[in-house]
Amino acid sequence: MTDNNDTNASGASGGPDDRVIGTPASAEGETIVSGAEEPRREHAGPYPAEETHKHSEEEQRRAEKTAAVWFLIAFLAGIGFFVAYFAWGPNAEGEQAIADPQIAQYSNMALGGTLALSLFGIGAGMTVWARRIMPHYEVSSPYDELPSSPEEKGSFSEFFMKSADESGFTKRPLLRRTLLLSMVPLGLAPIVLLRDTGPLPGDKLKKTLWEDGTRMVVEGTNQLIKASDLAEDGSMVTAFPEYPHNEEHPHGLSLNDQAKTVIMLIKIPEGDFKPGMSEQQMNWTHDGIVAYSKICTHVGCPAALYERGSHRILCPCHQSTFDATDGAKVVFGPAHRPLPQLPISVDDEGYLIAKGDFSSAVGPTFWDAEKGD
Repeated sequence: MTDNNDTNASGASGGPDDRVIGTPASAEGETIVSGAEEPRREHAGPYPAEETHKHSEEEQRRAEKTAAVWFLIAFLAGIGFFVAYFAWGPNAEGEQAIADPQIAQYSNMALGGTLALSLFGIGAGMTVWARRIMPHYEVSSPYDELPSSPEEKGSFSEFFMKSADESGFTKRPLLRRTLLLSMVPLGLAPIVLLRDTGPLPGDKLKKTLWEDGTRMVVEGTNQLIKASDLAEDGSMVTAFPEYPHNEEHPHGLSLNDQAKTVIMLIKIPEGDFKPGMSEQQMNWTHDGIVAYSKICTHVGCPAALYERGSHRILCPCHQSTFDATDGAKVVFGPAHRPLPQLPISVDDEGYLIAKGDFSSAVGPTFWDAEKGD
């Protein structure tokens, strides 16, 4: 009894009875709650595991099959594009079937529909791949000094290969093969489209119906033209080549040929021609009559206005202006090339005739419009 009172009175502690009531007993070297640290997940991707959110393998496999189906649909639609292209060929007379507006409508619908379905299938498959197979990342990166260090540059190939593997492109052959298969028709489609542009024009753009000895007729009346019909200085006549009206050509010149061969015959006083006219260009005239193409070399409008006082030929579309006394050179406006000149003469009966074709290609300028270049 005395010992216990002495102990309490002294205030000494160290026994188990000195703890506060309601608290657990202490134990050296022990903790109340203990647990082992969670092991770090192994992750072979380009980013750490805590920044990567992967889909379950079961979900990835389902998505892989779905994406592969879309890629197969795209492949079949691409094959359908070629079938639709060759389905309507030429008829017995060699005329293209799509010349019929109704057939052309069906052809356009088939071509457009199959091509649209092919592109949609590839897009749908890639969307499924990206959203349900590829992992999602929550990445935070501090701004780095530019340029990248040699160590970072050297690690790029490893980073790229890890990304390719984690995307499923390398380890999921079904996806890879069906994607490449769906791309094959689209890769061949440009060949078909280029074929559809037809053969190269060759020199067709540089040649017209004018040839040595071809007579000229007045536009509208088809009356043959004599040099004496343009006796007055400043006279101007629009003319075409004489062309037979027969069963093969019931209406004479076609609209295309009219556009390519139409000329202006202008009577200019001999002394008004400028020194810029070469000897050859002067030899292409006859008794002051000069012939130029009526088609503007800018965008092909008819250069139909002629001013007698200044001898200027004007195109009303964009105001390109040409000097008739100087080889129809451009003096104003957006045109970059003179109007082509037609060499002319007269036959034994006094009718105006051509002595060949135009000096250069008719109409708007193209890359090799100048003959001889």
